[in-house]
Amino acid sequence: MAEVAAVAGVSHQTVSRVINGFPGVRPQTREKVQAAVDQLGYRRNLAARALVTRQSRLIGVIAVGSFLYGPTSTLASLERAARDHSYLTLIATIAETSDEQFSAALDEFLERSVEAIIVIASRESLVWFAGSLDLDIPLIIVGPRPADLDQLTCLSVDQTAGAELAVTHLAELGHRDVTLLAGPANWVDAQRRFDGALTQSEMLGIQPRIARGDWSPGSGYAAGVKIAQLQPEARPTAVFCANDHMALGLLAAFHAHRISVPDEISVIGFDDLPGSGFYFPALTTIHQDFDALGTKVIKAALAMISGATPDTDPVPPKLVKRESTAAPRS
Repeated sequence: MAEVAAVAGVSHQTVSRVINGFPGVRPQTREKVQAAVDQLGYRRNLAARALVTRQSRLIGVIAVGSFLYGPTSTLASLERAARDHSYLTLIATIAETSDEQFSAALDEFLERSVEAIIVIASRESLVWFAGSLDLDIPLIIVGPRPADLDQLTCLSVDQTAGAELAVTHLAELGHRDVTLLAGPANWVDAQRRFDGALTQSEMLGIQPRIARGDWSPGSGYAAGVKIAQLQPEARPTAVFCANDHMALGLLAAFHAHRISVPDEISVIGFDDLPGSGFYFPALTTIHQDFDALGTKVIKAALAMISGATPDTDPVPPKLVKRESTAAPRS
């Protein structure tokens, strides 16, 4: 820091204020200091800064089920949003059912003086476990809030609204015989999508058929084979898949059994995976804005760190209409 001060012709206190982002420095002086920093290749000593300011600029993220598209995309968006606010993320990926791994990751983060903890939780049991913790720092759950846990700060894309959009789209096209291919019942997002689809179906006078998958294309393929084995007049006219991976498998099964989509059966997914527009046919789906979610979660964490009330309104999903849905044949 002394070298930077000498090159810039200012005091080391001024250098400190500039590199730590404090106000009260004239723009011309700030530019001189930044030029000296660039010239010397100076890097801040974050550990020393933390000792002085009692701010580590670290946020701990515990991710569960991070091999799937939703958790992976959320993780990436959180990391980008944190960097945009001059924070770094410490990331721990754990098994879906391991409270021990969760506790070990939490202890490691607390030893490193993180300023907040974010949990990307796929299963409701883990959300309940996180909700039982007594922490002195903010805790945010990325996912829908379970019933009876009003004290938790939870943020997510509105899964229920997304499912409602999907069912409404099919109903507006004229479909009344619809299969809901739901995700795993022990996943919070899957259950919210299922509940939303079921409730909206009932409101629209649709009595849906129910099938379950495990998020994988293989489970979608298996569901598609079962539908293909029915007589044509006994098949549903549309299928709402709880994620795009299952929709991909379903489309493959229909193709293998020469069932035309959407001429014979319409298919709609959920997630708007990169490449879903290049399925055959291009997949109608529900888009989740993970960039907006990551930004909102980090802003909520920073608000809580400063003692403010965070914005916890869910991120709205969007219907993306493509070629895999159409009106049923009369």
